[in-house]
Amino acid sequence: MTTCATAVARALADCGVGHAFGLVGGGNVLATAALTRAGVHYTAARHEGGAMAMADAYFRATGRVAVCTTTHGPGLANTVTALAEAAKNRSSVVLLCGDAPVAGPRAHDIDQSALAASLGVPVVRPTDPGTVVEDTVRAVRTATAGQCPVALFLPADLTDRELSAVPVPMAPPPPQAHAGHSVDVDEILTLLSGARRPLLLAGLGAWRSGAVKILTDLGDRLGALLATTVMANGMFAGHPAALGLCGGFASPPAAALMGEADVVLAFGAGLDDFTLHGGRILDPAARVVQVTLEGARAPRADLAVRGDAAAVATRLLDAADEHGLIRSPWRERAAASGALRRAAGGWAALPHPDASGGGRIDPRTLTRALAPLLPADRTVVLDGGHFIGWPAMYWPVPDPAGMVFTGAAFQSIGLGLAGAVGAAVGRPDRTTVAAVGDGGALMGLPELDTLVRSGRSALVVVYDDASYGFEEHMYVPRGADAATLRFADTDFAGVARALGARAVTVRDLDALDVVREWTTEGAVGTLLLDCKISRDVLAPFLSDLLGH
Repeated sequence: MTTCATAVARALADCGVGHAFGLVGGGNVLATAALTRAGVHYTAARHEGGAMAMADAYFRATGRVAVCTTTHGPGLANTVTALAEAAKNRSSVVLLCGDAPVAGPRAHDIDQSALAASLGVPVVRPTDPGTVVEDTVRAVRTATAGQCPVALFLPADLTDRELSAVPVPMAPPPPQAHAGHSVDVDEILTLLSGARRPLLLAGLGAWRSGAVKILTDLGDRLGALLATTVMANGMFAGHPAALGLCGGFASPPAAALMGEADVVLAFGAGLDDFTLHGGRILDPAARVVQVTLEGARAPRADLAVRGDAAAVATRLLDAADEHGLIRSPWRERAAASGALRRAAGGWAALPHPDASGGGRIDPRTLTRALAPLLPADRTVVLDGGHFIGWPAMYWPVPDPAGMVFTGAAFQSIGLGLAGAVGAAVGRPDRTTVAAVGDGGALMGLPELDTLVRSGRSALVVVYDDASYGFEEHMYVPRGADAATLRFADTDFAGVARALGARAVTVRDLDALDVVREWTTEGAVGTLLLDCKISRDVLAPFLSDLLGH
C-alpha cells in the first residue's frame, strides 16, 4: 500500500523535481522521508526561511523547480520573508508543508491558506486521498507555467492515509509563449523608423524566455546598443555593443551612452526605479517600448506590448526585414569615437582615491582586487544592503544564471548565505561567490553552517563595516540615531573556522593571498573573507539617489 505522502513525493519526482531543501518537524517529516526514498536529493537547512531562500536560489541558478519543505504553523511562518521574495521574483518553487487536518483545525493551527494568499502565493490543498497525485502535478504545473511559488499544503490526517491505487502523473507542460499582436509590432516599427540611437534593454523575463540569440540578432539588425537589468546581468557578455548594467550600477561611460538613446526597447524588464536609477538613466525625451508578460505598463513606458520576449523579438526581426527598416549607424559611431571601448572597460578602468587606512580597507579597492582572483566560471550571490554596489560594479558574471540577487524583489536582507547554498547545490560546476553585508550575515548566519556542510566550492565575502550601511548613509543625515545602526565588531572569520570553513580577516590587500592559494588548490570547500571595510565610502548608486 502507498500513503498519500509517498504518492506526493513520487509525483514530484516524476515531474522532474530533483532537489528539496527543508527542515523537518511533525508536519513534514514523513513527507521528507518519502522524498528521499523517491530519489529526490535533500539538503537540511538550519532555518525554514533559509530553506525557502535555498529553493528560490536553486531555481534562479538552474531554471529548475525545487521543493522547500517545512512543518506546519511556525515552520511555514518562518518562511514568510523568503517566500515573499520568491513570489515577487516570480520563482518557480513548490513549498511542501504540513497543514491542519481535513477534519478541522487543532488549537495550534493557523489559516495557512490565508497567510499564503496574503503573499500572492497560490495554494493547492488536497482534501481527498484519491486526488493527491493530480493535485501535486497541478502544483508543479502552476509553478512552472505561472512562474511563481506554489504552496502545497498536506493536511495532517492525509499524510499517512493509504491509497488503494496510485495514478501515474503526467509531467507538467512547458510555459506557453505569447507572440503579441501585429498592431503593436507595427507601432514599434513606426518608432524605430525614426530612431537614430536605439537601445535594446533585456530583463530577467527575456532570459527566462530563452531570448538571448534572437535579441542579439535583433540588436545587430537594428544597430542598437545592448544593456541589461541587474537581474539579467551577463546576458550579452562579450558582445562588442554591450554596455553592461542599466541603472545605478552602470559605469559613467556606459550611462552616458544609454542617456543618448532616443528609442528604448525593453524586453522582459519591469522598468522600476532601480533599473531607471530614479529616472536619471534615460533621456526624458526617449520613447520607451515595454515588452512583458505582465499586463500592467510601467509609468515610463510609452508603448506596452504584452507577450513573450523571444516571440515578440522574432516577430519584430521578421517585420524589420519585410519593411526594409534602415539600420542605425549608432554602433559604428560609438565605436569610432572610442565611447564603446570606454564603456566596455567598466568601473575597473576608472581610477578612485583609495580610502583604506586605520585597519579598514576601501571596498572599491577590495572588490577591484578580488575580481581577477575569482574563478571565471562563477555564480555571484548577493544579499541586500549598501555593499551591493561594489560586486555589481566590479564582478562580471558569465550569464544571468550566474547572478542570484536575493532580497532585491522584497527589499530584504539576510537571505544571501542561504541563497549561496541553493546556488552551490544547483550549479556544482561553478564556484559560488557570495557577497553579504555584516548585518545580513548575522541575520542569516545559521546557513553558513549549511554551506560548509554542503561541501561545495564557495567563497563568502563579508563586507563588514559594523553597521547597517544603507540606513546609515540614507537616514543619519535626516536625523536617525547612528547608535541604533551600528554594532560591535564581529569576528566572522572565527565563527567560520568554528563551523569548519577556511577563513581570514582582511584589512589590506596582502590578506587576499589566501584566495590565490585557495583557487590554486582547486577552490575546494568554503573560504570566508571577513573584510573590515571603511564605512565612509558611499556607493555611486546611493550617492546619486541621495543627490550628492
